[in-house]
Amino acid sequence: MDEMNQEVSGMKEFSAGDIVTGKVVKIEEKQVLVDVGYKVEGIVPISELSSLHVEKASDAVSEGDELTLQVKKVEDDEIVLSKRAVDADKAWEDLEAKFESGEIFEAEVKDVVKGGLVVDIGLRGFIPASLVETYYVEDFEDYKGKTLSLKVVELDREQNRVILSHRAVVEEEESAKKHEVLQSLEEGQVIEGTVQRLTDFGAFVNLGGIDGLVHISQLSHQHVEKASDVVEEGQAVKVKVLSVDRDNERISLSLKATQPGPWHDITSKVNPGETLKGTVRRLVSFGAFVEVFPGVEGLVHISQISNRHIGTPDEVLEEGQTVEVKVLDVDEDAKRLSLSMKELEREEARADIQQYEREEDNSGFSLSDMIGDKLDKYKK
Repeated sequence: MDEMNQEVSGMKEFSAGDIVTGKVVKIEEKQVLVDVGYKVEGIVPISELSSLHVEKASDAVSEGDELTLQVKKVEDDEIVLSKRAVDADKAWEDLEAKFESGEIFEAEVKDVVKGGLVVDIGLRGFIPASLVETYYVEDFEDYKGKTLSLKVVELDREQNRVILSHRAVVEEEESAKKHEVLQSLEEGQVIEGTVQRLTDFGAFVNLGGIDGLVHISQLSHQHVEKASDVVEEGQAVKVKVLSVDRDNERISLSLKATQPGPWHDITSKVNPGETLKGTVRRLVSFGAFVEVFPGVEGLVHISQISNRHIGTPDEVLEEGQTVEVKVLDVDEDAKRLSLSMKELEREEARADIQQYEREEDNSGFSLSDMIGDKLDKYKK
């Protein structure tokens, strides 16, 4: 009896609300038994193991775990404990500090529910679907078990409401990266980027944190009707920085400035004396500009348009007309090409005369043969 009294007197006294520590000695399907130094083992019901729904007690704790618990109810033959209450109190304090400081932390997605994701942060935290990513996500199933970086955006302890956002973290990171890239860009710099999206007026290229615009006039050395004729979304490109407006976060880029121009190495394509086909692009008072290669126009001076005298080029030519021209001179540095249509007319005329003369030589008789009889009559 004395030994029993000593043992009972050595037992700890507990009251509801006390915080105690104990070791898990047995795990049952719907509860856990914990040795907290009381005369009977403490009971932690499955509903008090976690702020989230738990199917089996073994999903939340393991035998031998040391737990910090709150006493919920004390009777002579029973003591009921809660792990959830301790975790929640600690979590609220932690979250309030994180909310005040804007701290970023990580948590694992425990469940996918209608309208968003649920995480365990000592209590139930909810990430609405609109706050998961910066873009629309159709199916969230792949997020279960995934660890996300989060920020607290709303807290209400009375309503037990915790709203978290992964999107806010992503936007913050993107903003920092955008600022970094914007500060590093300089006019004239050539950098690599990825075509992000196409518009009627050009293409937006992502430079690794911020988009710059390649206006449609800067896509190619040739005339471009649609941006999709030159580039496509997702394509990697090299672009030249034309200007940077840091205040308004606007970047003007050029794709054509990184590519060889239509006049590049033109002397390997054409030499004086060659005949080319081209299209009349513009008529001016002093002649006609004829495009002989994409982006390469040469001038047919008014004096070189026709062998007959003309007052204006439109007496002979019209825009869009296809013509043959002879190259008179090539100046790659000055991007100048001198052309002539008159020279070809002369060559054609000479060719016709030569052909006629050949035909006459091969006919087998001469003019005197044709009128010889008549001449003889006159002689008589």
